[in-house]
Amino acid sequence: MNRAFIIVTLLIGFFASAQNDALFKHANTAYNNGKYAEALADYEKILETGVHSAALYFNMGNACYKLNQIAPSIYYYEKALLLKPNDPEIKNNLAYSQNMTLDAIDTSPEVGLSKFYKDITSWLSFDQWAYAAVGFMLLFVFLYIAFSYFSYSTRKRIAFITSLVCLFLSLISVAFAFVQYADFESDKPAIIFATEVTVQSDPNSTGQKVFRLHEGTKVAVLEEYNDFHKIQIADGKTGWVPKESLKLLKNF
Repeated sequence: MNRAFIIVTLLIGFFASAQNDALFKHANTAYNNGKYAEALADYEKILETGVHSAALYFNMGNACYKLNQIAPSIYYYEKALLLKPNDPEIKNNLAYSQNMTLDAIDTSPEVGLSKFYKDITSWLSFDQWAYAAVGFMLLFVFLYIAFSYFSYSTRKRIAFITSLVCLFLSLISVAFAFVQYADFESDKPAIIFATEVTVQSDPNSTGQKVFRLHEGTKVAVLEEYNDFHKIQIADGKTGWVPKESLKLLKNF
């Protein structure tokens, strides 16, 4: 019984994967032929099966951009970046979409140790840092075993020093993975989807109007209360907006 269940599960997974591959190719063909709405519909069907990938979100962003859908294009490019940080092609296309937004928000540049830390840790995502840690640890074990078997002192010295370097890099990678994961969990980015939304001082319909935002603007969600989210924009201003006016980026 258990064996039959496993076989059926594997077959379902295989056919689902094959169907998604066919849909992805069909969507790409439609996109290349200028049928952007058709391509987007196929990409969305793949997404409904629970598949998430940087390539899928990137292509969805491209299709939305061609359809002049500002907020969705930015939304999907940002989701692609979450899965593939620092990808130059995604960043480039995201910049094109962001140029179509109405809100010009000044950001305070990070300097000193904070900037250095962000630059280093953002090279990889937290799971990629974890994979790097495992890789360096395997190298450490291999080199340490080699050190034990080498008979020449020069080779032993090189193997020993290199193994220590790999051990150090593994520990650093683990630390970066934990730091990146903590940042990932605490950060709740979102994209404004409403054409225009009024940011209020309080989470109710009678709150004082603070400022306005338009579709495509990226915000950070700080907290929620009833049907409102408290958000912060890049220049540090905060306020409350209705939940339905934005979409969270990390809702995979």
